[in-house]
Amino acid sequence: MGKDGSVSVKEQAARDGDTLVNTGVVAWPDEDSAWATVRRMQLKLHRWASEDSARRFGDLFNLVYDPAFLIHAWERVRSNDGARTAGIDGLTVAQIETRVGVHAFLGQVRDLLKSGEYRPSPVRRVKIPKGGGKLRSLGIPTVADRVVQAACKAVLEPVFEADFLPCSYGFARTGEPKTRSPRFTTSPPGRPTITTCWRPPSPRVWIHLHTAPLADCLDQNRPSCGVD
Repeated sequence: MGKDGSVSVKEQAARDGDTLVNTGVVAWPDEDSAWATVRRMQLKLHRWASEDSARRFGDLFNLVYDPAFLIHAWERVRSNDGARTAGIDGLTVAQIETRVGVHAFLGQVRDLLKSGEYRPSPVRRVKIPKGGGKLRSLGIPTVADRVVQAACKAVLEPVFEADFLPCSYGFARTGEPKTRSPRFTTSPPGRPTITTCWRPPSPRVWIHLHTAPLADCLDQNRPSCGVD
């Protein structure tokens, strides 16, 4: 139990009779099994966060280096168009698959995360063309950092998703909705359902998103997620 009396993920799982995915399993699951395991945990996290908006999650980091979450994160990175682009270490997804091996690579990432020795690498800065002959700076992380980022997203998203309103979504500069947050809900058959909502764009929303300190926003809502 946390210092403020909150119940940890493990304690809640024990109460519910649920089995956590991070129980020391070292075997790497296949892609489908990993997706199913991650999805089950995401639904649990979202349910716990929805039931108590003030709940603090103090032990989520061990999910980040769980084999299922890392396999799921790898598949997300591998299927992205940027998989063909290397970071500062010069390694692409294809090179890791052929030279290192996926499980060996993820095993190294997992060991670093678990030991607390993981440190993200500097991004590779490149210039890409824009309209009017201008160039835009773009930072490209290493594949390892992309995998860790994807794993963190898979863990944190269902927790913070519970704090969004039904019509919460993002805007591009033009005001056209580009990103809409998925709803972690289930339909009667038990299958995940994605719902979205539309509303007129507001310049104040865009300004607020760029001026408000992100860390403060997170601290006020879920102050102890265990992921830095």
